[in-house]
Amino acid sequence: HNMSNPSNQTQTTALSEQYVRSIFASLESGSGASFFEHVDDHVDWTVKGTHALAGHFTNKESFLAGALSRLNRVMPNGVQIHVNDVFIVGDWAIVELHSLAHAKNGLRYNNEYAWFCRFDQNLKIVEVRAYLDSALVQK
Repeated sequence: HNMSNPSNQTQTTALSEQYVRSIFASLESGSGASFFEHVDDHVDWTVKGTHALAGHFTNKESFLAGALSRLNRVMPNGVQIHVNDVFIVGDWAIVELHSLAHAKNGLRYNNEYAWFCRFDQNLKIVEVRAYLDSALVQK
């Protein structure tokens, strides 16, 4: 990653907290499809941990088929996501989120996440490292 590359410089100014919040607003309103329009098809997406949702996905399709379909099986009404905080560091956005949901077993599934999202010069998400409270996923 060459930090002196001028295209990186223009992109750094373009990537803003407001822009990131606008992308995540569609997740907050339950529209996953419009959120994923901002994710590159060849995204490198890692869900950290040793739980059922963990894994390394090398494109959008495999992430949607893998992690999201597993989550949808246990969360029949989906997961309500809320953004707590957004921090911008160069071409990375660090997004703190929490979720509210009911699992099939009736338990509340309130989780907390940190997503490290790297954006390319077109402001598409090309890399994600997601951390969550894995103990909740095991219940």
